[in-house]
Amino acid sequence: MYIASNFITSLHLQFQSPNPNFPFLTPKPSLTNPKSLTVQCARKSKRTGKYRYPSEKKKLKFKPQPQIDVETKLEGFWRLSKLGVSVYKDPGKDFLGISDGLLEEIAKVLKFPVASMLPPEAFTVVRKSFDARKLQKEPKFVYTVLMNVSSLLSLEPRTWDFISQLEPKIGLIEHTPHEKVSGDLVNIIHDSRKINEATVFGESGLSYSLGGSNKFPTTKKPKVAVVGSGPSGLFASLVLAEFGADVTLIERGQAVEQRGRDIGALVVRRILQLESNFCFGEGGAGTWSDGKLVTRIGRNSSSVLALKLLREMVTNMVSELGFLGGPRFKTWHLYPASVNFEYVCSHLLSTHNSVPVYSPRVMKTLVRFGAPESILVDGKPHLGTDRLIPLLRNFRQHLQELGVNIRFGTRVDDLLVEDSCVVGVKVSDSSESSPFISQKLGYDAVVLAVGHSARDIYQMLLSHNMDLVPKDFSVGLRVEHPQELINNIQYSVLADEVRSGRGKVPVADYKVVDYVNGDDVDRTTKRSCYSFCMCPGGQVVLTSTNPSELCINGMSFSRRASKWANAALVVTVSAKDFDALNFHGPLAGVEFQREFEQRAATMGGGNFVVPVQTVTDFLENKLSGTNLPMSSYRLGVKAANLHELFPTHITKALKHSISMFDRELPGFISSHALLHGVETRTSSPVQIPRDSETYESQSLKGLYPVGEGAGYAGGIVSAAVDGMCAGFALAKNLGLYKGSIESVLGKGHNAGFTKY
Repeated sequence: MYIASNFITSLHLQFQSPNPNFPFLTPKPSLTNPKSLTVQCARKSKRTGKYRYPSEKKKLKFKPQPQIDVETKLEGFWRLSKLGVSVYKDPGKDFLGISDGLLEEIAKVLKFPVASMLPPEAFTVVRKSFDARKLQKEPKFVYTVLMNVSSLLSLEPRTWDFISQLEPKIGLIEHTPHEKVSGDLVNIIHDSRKINEATVFGESGLSYSLGGSNKFPTTKKPKVAVVGSGPSGLFASLVLAEFGADVTLIERGQAVEQRGRDIGALVVRRILQLESNFCFGEGGAGTWSDGKLVTRIGRNSSSVLALKLLREMVTNMVSELGFLGGPRFKTWHLYPASVNFEYVCSHLLSTHNSVPVYSPRVMKTLVRFGAPESILVDGKPHLGTDRLIPLLRNFRQHLQELGVNIRFGTRVDDLLVEDSCVVGVKVSDSSESSPFISQKLGYDAVVLAVGHSARDIYQMLLSHNMDLVPKDFSVGLRVEHPQELINNIQYSVLADEVRSGRGKVPVADYKVVDYVNGDDVDRTTKRSCYSFCMCPGGQVVLTSTNPSELCINGMSFSRRASKWANAALVVTVSAKDFDALNFHGPLAGVEFQREFEQRAATMGGGNFVVPVQTVTDFLENKLSGTNLPMSSYRLGVKAANLHELFPTHITKALKHSISMFDRELPGFISSHALLHGVETRTSSPVQIPRDSETYESQSLKGLYPVGEGAGYAGGIVSAAVDGMCAGFALAKNLGLYKGSIESVLGKGHNAGFTKY
């Protein structure tokens, strides 16, 4: 059966009886006669560019292009994409204006004879990226440019004939009647309030604002606690405060100023503050990271996403469901299997609910608080720790001006629950210099926006009989190369143009992935092994939150000027891997992480020393000598045999993938490349089920789990989007505004999240 259609498609599947070994909850008993399940998929979204199948590209050549009359062509804007400018004609990565080389490419599209006569003022760069792939004739910067027709005609009337003959081409030349402008979140909410604000009087004579319900009069603002000041917590607080809620932002760690001093004490004197470190504190774990702002959310429509998720889940559960398939399969083959597929689908859709995507609003909001405007144009935007710190200060100041009460050094120890509804939190002072005095604070709602390292929170939630769903994640090692080596691999003769982040071309990075066939734990499925959180010009840092455990991550500053490049090489793990080590229950993934973090600490000899092995010695399974390559990790490294760290099947997958990566990046296998152990906290090991519309917990009313720690994000932007959307959902539930998020931000696309 084919699951592809330009119209609504019904997918009929037959199943007989439930499978008692299915890893989710006990399925509903099946009836005597086989049932028929109908899954309706909405109109599919067209793949574009490199995501098209070869057959689709072929069909495009013969597809008639949309016709536009001359009058329409001479109005509005034209979006010109994939304009390639040779690296030798471009001013460089930091130049975001209209260069002579770019004008030449624009002139070719318009078929205008003299490029120098085109006025640069009529064009705006909306996207710029660098393409150094070997298949290109030469490295080039690739632009997307917005052409203002009225401005161009007023400045150069002789372009009239050329614009009138311009024909649209899908993905290359596209006409739009209006410039698509997305403002920052603050201005958007302010504009919405001006338009929609109205005063309504209830029976008691009290006034209510924003045309909402009469749930909370203006004399009593709804009180909301937001737990965690990472991206999701900050954006949830921002939305709620802008709509008039009385928000308290509770953060177990310290503000970035004190947090920086605590991290300095860790790096220099090996003093680990349990509540203020690389994981805990203002801004979350992303503050001391590379500050990547890339995200793929929003690239797929809901139908494409649904099919993609189904395919991924089925690929990972071949033995239970009896399916064969993959991301490029158009046909699924269904073997006779005793499984309640209706239950599988309902569980799948409930645990992979999607959120509206408004990442441009997040990016504009970051610019409002101090991020450079280049992140709106750069094809691979990133900030770096040095830029994130002042941005967070500005964000904090704005929240405080809105009346948000920010409590740093305050840990949430428990939820206050009455009749299965959260009515507040129990907190204590988390600073070691102060006595632990517990307080009970009452709230109308609690937004749980903790990170994936807040393991005590998971344990606390279980004490309230909350449902926590174990989630797949990845573990592995962090590999570090000399940045000069990566520059040479990726750029060849252009490597000298990097100049430690100050040159013409970006510091070279990479992204690689491999699929490994079944192993001793599961012979029927494929594991993915991939690079994660690649930090060009960065350093390896400690992300442990317990002295007896050792885990690491990568970070870099805005210039990426370090002489090292590092990335995690990780392998996906699932419940079967947890079971193999006798870890069961909702927190089996947490115990799985802890097991290897403790092993790494033991192998390093304690005191936060990291066990390492050169890539060549790892492949040959021999201990590296004392003459190790230099490492950026500042707390010390120790030669160890990393084969002793993970189970055999994970080690084999890493070895196989490294060999495959060397085929894509010749020179990746090098005696100068150093593997560090261990990388375990790639994403949350659990997901907290919530309602897909209201964002409210399915177990406890009044609790709103969001962000990476809740299992709904993977990175700064996706976490911020999730927090923002949850803020809107809660504000609506509290009667602070009515309507939908689309009425304020415009319509977005449904999406999940991608790990980086």
